[in-house]
Amino acid sequence: MSTYRSEVEAADALKKAYEQARAEIGKVIIGQDEVVKSVLLAIFSNGHCLLVGVPGLAKTLLVQTVARALDLNFNRIQFTPDLMPSDIIGSEILGEDRSFKFIHGPVFSNIILADEINRTPPKTQAALLEAMQEKAVTAAGVTYKLPQPFFVLATQNPIEQEGTYPLPEAQLDRFMFNIALTYPTFAEELQVVKNTTGTTVAEVHKVLNAEQIMFFQKLVRDIPVTDHVLEYAVKLVSKTRPQSEFATPQIKRLLTWGAGPRASQFLVLGAKCHAVISGKYSPDIEDVQAVAKAILRHRIVRSYQAEAEGLSADQIIEQLF
Repeated sequence: MSTYRSEVEAADALKKAYEQARAEIGKVIIGQDEVVKSVLLAIFSNGHCLLVGVPGLAKTLLVQTVARALDLNFNRIQFTPDLMPSDIIGSEILGEDRSFKFIHGPVFSNIILADEINRTPPKTQAALLEAMQEKAVTAAGVTYKLPQPFFVLATQNPIEQEGTYPLPEAQLDRFMFNIALTYPTFAEELQVVKNTTGTTVAEVHKVLNAEQIMFFQKLVRDIPVTDHVLEYAVKLVSKTRPQSEFATPQIKRLLTWGAGPRASQFLVLGAKCHAVISGKYSPDIEDVQAVAKAILRHRIVRSYQAEAEGLSADQIIEQLF
């Protein structure tokens, strides 16, 4: 669909589209700038996000607003202990003509909000995670392609863990970013209350469509990367593995398990996209570091020593730099 004369012009268009989308989302979502940035980075990199934060931090509103700004279809799935895979992907029913027909489930949408994904059993979690990986679902031996682009934003409450089914590491690895939401500042909360307790409703304008997003996703993959940046990204991931030749004695003491190759792939893709929205045409080491925490924090397993010392995953990742 390219109407751009060069990749440089297309990269400039992506940067402009990102800034416009961020401005439109900012009309509704006050503060949370880094969260909005990470969600848009993931969309343009064709990845999924896991959003970790306490209730009431506008996670649902954020996804709805992103969908409106990008002119994409949106569905919210509330995960509960009794949710079945067919409630997500759909099921076959017997029609009036005595033949079976497949009824699409809520996963057939561009953007899915999987609310409290750790509240449902592994069988149902796996149904969504398969759709995330394959971008398709299978029912009664027939494969159905999901609409493109397809983006999942799953939420978890970090406080209330009773009656939950934590995502295994292999399934966590499907998410490009693990985004941590924090409470707003006093000034931001004041603005939120002011904006949401009156009659004025912010109007969000559409700045992109599905075809343009898919074009920009391909553009991100076409961004060139120098060998030293590639090597830095792969070495950074290797440093998280206690058995690696690159792991320091400190890392061997603090981690029991490190990130896999998918982390290296996401680091490079995320760095490419971060470079473009920052006005550059090729990523450097700073771009890799800018996305590293969100990509690595859910892929490393801390040791008992690290937990006893109160070291967070982010603090350990900073030591890798």
